[in-house]
Amino acid sequence: MTVSQNSECGSHCSDSREDACVNANPAVFWLQGITIAWMLVESSVSLHAASRSRSVALFVFGSDSLVELLSAIVVLLQFVPRFSLSKVAAERAAAILLFLLAGSVVGIAVLNWNAPKEATYLGMGITAIALAVMPALAWLKRRQARVLDNPALAADATQSATCAYLAAVTLAGLAAFAIWHIAWIDTVAALVAVPIVIVEGRRTWRGEGCGCA
Repeated sequence: MTVSQNSECGSHCSDSREDACVNANPAVFWLQGITIAWMLVESSVSLHAASRSRSVALFVFGSDSLVELLSAIVVLLQFVPRFSLSKVAAERAAAILLFLLAGSVVGIAVLNWNAPKEATYLGMGITAIALAVMPALAWLKRRQARVLDNPALAADATQSATCAYLAAVTLAGLAAFAIWHIAWIDTVAALVAVPIVIVEGRRTWRGEGCGCA
């Protein structure tokens, strides 16, 4: 299935391709549905834990999860027959949000370099689960992308793997702070996450990925 055929599956399936589009939908719907449900939980819990612990690193992780949630919805809607959606506009909006997030994190990290923080076991728990869930989702999406010959889903698999790297960085920072109670450790973890967010934004802008999904 070519990229143009994927677009037709998303909005203008012809009669000759109707069966192929219908057959492709269930697997994609399941994968993206699971991704969206998980990203809802991940972003909500992470941002709640970040607000309570004042963790900049966890704020980065939760905000990135929220952007990835919106992007995962975009990927899913591409497979909804006759749904009119500008994929490029959605990708550009998501990329801009990621760039703004990266810039905001640098500013917040500098202003709160040594500000008092609290250990958050809820934050460590959600990032640990994400570290287990996202690689599995990435593998499943990559396998399904090969079956469908779908570049968008393959790029989405890469984004899921990137989300796992971000979870690992965040978890390491939260665990180190919980052990040594040094405030700037959390800030360093947040700054280490910034390049990951920027790379994700660049890929999204170029249309190479859509969601952490």
